[in-house]
Amino acid sequence: MTGSGAKTAVEWLASVAPDPDACRWEWERNPLGVALLPAGRRWDVLILPGELGYPTLDILARLVDRPGPVLADFGDSRMGFFVPPGTAARWIGTGVRGAGHGTWIVVPYPGRASGGVRWLVVPDGSGTLTDPALLELAMHEAVASLARQGDG
Repeated sequence: MTGSGAKTAVEWLASVAPDPDACRWEWERNPLGVALLPAGRRWDVLILPGELGYPTLDILARLVDRPGPVLADFGDSRMGFFVPPGTAARWIGTGVRGAGHGTWIVVPYPGRASGGVRWLVVPDGSGTLTDPALLELAMHEAVASLARQGDG
């Protein structure tokens, strides 16, 4: 990620923090390179199991030029797709957790490796989010693809 791209992404992410300056300070000084940010302001996060998340991201990347930000934990057991605020409260789906208003997300500094969590799709700073309808479509396709692989 370019310096100006990372700066724009940092500003966009930090803007949801109760104290954006403290958030930026935390990113710079936390040895893990992460900050805790509130969901539900500019984005919610839908958290999928990794075995569903990776094929979903592959399909989503074929449907849109650039999906919204996506996080993964280093164990690859979970992936978080950034979606519009309010999505988590309305989402109905088995095995998908939602982080919306009243929840907090561990977020790494854009473009840097950090402890425990990493960006698969780094925020672009413009506010691009994943359309929940397209995410659901990609998830259905991923489940169908996984089922076909299991039958073979």
